[in-house]
Amino acid sequence: MTDNSRNNTRLIKKYPNRRLYDTHTSSHLTLADIRQLVVDKVPFQVIDAKSGEDLTRSILLQVILDAESGGEPIFSSEMLLGIIQFYGPYQGVLGSYLDKSIQAVIDIQSQTGAQSSEAWTEFMHQQAPVMQDLMRQYVDQSKALYLNTQNLFGLFGGTPPGAGGGRKKNGDGE
Repeated sequence: MTDNSRNNTRLIKKYPNRRLYDTHTSSHLTLADIRQLVVDKVPFQVIDAKSGEDLTRSILLQVILDAESGGEPIFSSEMLLGIIQFYGPYQGVLGSYLDKSIQAVIDIQSQTGAQSSEAWTEFMHQQAPVMQDLMRQYVDQSKALYLNTQNLFGLFGGTPPGAGGGRKKNGDGE
């Protein structure tokens, strides 16, 4: 793991007993400790102590779950449903959108400094329902477009929109 020591990435090993061990400090860590590393912008990688498999994403998801379980959650059930609906054909779109949105928030926060964090928090609380509604509309429109396209080409045996089942007046200009 000389690659980690070269780029100052802290190596954290996860053992079968579910304990996390920081090889830099020679101490065990909790999910709260991992969260603090993230907050402090300390680069780290979590690997399985036996297999060497990279578990960083899995541990970060556990940190999010832990944070969501206490206090005021970021993700509403409705938002999580929307995210789950994006898995499949649209997950690249959502992933890119979320990545760029979060990066924009980080950039704005670092440019404005800590003195405006309270105002920024209030602003974001007001924007969350708007963003959720926009994403829901986007999902609904994308789904409708996808299904209409499939129906148009007869892939699901459906009737194309506007064909059949409606008025069948020929030559009346409607």
